[in-house]
Amino acid sequence: MSKVLVAYFSATGKTAKIAKELAGIIGADITEIVPEQPYTKSDLNWLSKKSRSSLEMKDKTSRPAIIKDSTLDISSYDTIYLGAPIWWYVFPTIVNTFLESYDFSGKRIILFATSGSSGIGNSAEGLKVSAPEAEIISGEVIRRMGKVKDYVEKYK
Repeated sequence: MSKVLVAYFSATGKTAKIAKELAGIIGADITEIVPEQPYTKSDLNWLSKKSRSSLEMKDKTSRPAIIKDSTLDISSYDTIYLGAPIWWYVFPTIVNTFLESYDFSGKRIILFATSGSSGIGNSAEGLKVSAPEAEIISGEVIRRMGKVKDYVEKYK
């Protein structure tokens, strides 16, 4: 029986709710991608070209620092469900930081995202650079809690 992990980044709590429901449904372990410097409301102001999130997303090489979980052993997992909000039609670059902090070689990574209106876009392509030896499956945006079971059925 394979071991499964749900890893997620959540700036406002919406992705965290979906991740926790997902982990509960599939009986997976769960870990949060925690930024070293938490995002403030002004950091997340996508209308400002000078906000932290706008600057990070403009620079695809940006790697916001995370608090690395020293107890997380990625080698013990076969499948990782990886979730984040969609920023500028892709995953935030802090997820790249997470992928570059561990060895995901040979792992199956299935993406899930939250977004008010955008799709998952080219998120998988943007993450492959950070985990080139992993199989990254695009997955989809989960807009409502009631849709998590549908997602599980589709991607289990």
